[in-house]
Amino acid sequence: MLVLLPPSEGKATGASGPPLDLAALSLPGLTAAREAVLGELVELCSADEDKAREVLGLSEGLRGEVAVNAALRTARTLPAGEVYTGVLYEALGLGALDGPARERAERWLLVFSGLWGAVRITDPIPPYRCSGGVKLPGLGSLGRYWREPLEAVLPEAAGDGLVLDLRSSAYGAMWKPKGELAGRTATVRVLQSRIVDGVEKRSVVSHFNKATKGRIVRELLRAGEEPAGPEELAGVLRGLGHRVECEPPARGGTPWRLDVVVTEL
Repeated sequence: MLVLLPPSEGKATGASGPPLDLAALSLPGLTAAREAVLGELVELCSADEDKAREVLGLSEGLRGEVAVNAALRTARTLPAGEVYTGVLYEALGLGALDGPARERAERWLLVFSGLWGAVRITDPIPPYRCSGGVKLPGLGSLGRYWREPLEAVLPEAAGDGLVLDLRSSAYGAMWKPKGELAGRTATVRVLQSRIVDGVEKRSVVSHFNKATKGRIVRELLRAGEEPAGPEELAGVLRGLGHRVECEPPARGGTPWRLDVVVTEL
């Protein structure tokens, strides 16, 4: 099974691992593309702080992130699973996993990134600021830029198992499973159910969407079950206490959709 995760805007600080080494990252087929994005990002942030802030969409309060990016080539690293600190990762609780659950996390989880393309949670990377929605002056939209490199390596990484796609739209644009692979891919939408005047009303949740997805991944890692396809995944999640509705694709070559319905956030 392969679980596709978005990164988080929030990053850890105080990295003390070895300096960045692109050759040490998994998915080596992405090395050349990573070098190109890294080179342009470092050059942009070293040359013009104001322009870099504009391109990266950074507020005045985040001005210091430009200097962080400018120093990336020699920056100290942490495992990627420790770098990302947002809501999803807090709910996932990677630091509390051990034994078989931790081993599964290292095999299953793949974090998408505007800078690195995609990384395993064990990959040593420095904290950085570069979202998937950024348009770099020389490379253009990173969402578009990463499509070809990722298409070259991710089908092999997915193997013949289930792909659970929990990415946000900005990172979903970087790679879309195709053909037979799409048919064993499941996306997840989190809906809040409320009873209003005796009628059920549902709404898409945002902040708690991330927390729910993090909890789902944590439960799957601890349960140890490895469903072969979207329908089997829905059954596993129901067995873990979730209310899940499974919707097959309207046409071939597109992913399944699982709606996880919650009443309390």
